[in-house]
Amino acid sequence: MSAKAKGKRPQFTDNPQTDSLVAIVMALAGEVAVMHERQDTVERLLARSGAMDLAEIEAYEPDEEAEENRAQWRAAFLDRVLWIVRASLDEDAAGETPEGYADVVAAISRE
Repeated sequence: MSAKAKGKRPQFTDNPQTDSLVAIVMALAGEVAVMHERQDTVERLLARSGAMDLAEIEAYEPDEEAEENRAQWRAAFLDRVLWIVRASLDEDAAGETPEGYADVVAAISRE
């Protein structure tokens, strides 16, 4: 049985479909991050012992170096996944609009 939060789901954009898409993408991003860490574990154990055992994978405790490597990978991964969101926020903060972009393209085209 999975846990479900009570109450109305928060809405972050004017479009509920966009919010749903973002939720789906973030769920997938979480799954990919978990798969990456598991693969990392398998590779480290194979390098260490030359054999793979599921119990070893489940019991693996990453050392400080592994934790740091994983944190760096996670940050880079999230940067790749969320680049469009960050770009949009940066554009909004800078006051950029689609109309402004079209004006710049038109001005350059006339030159």
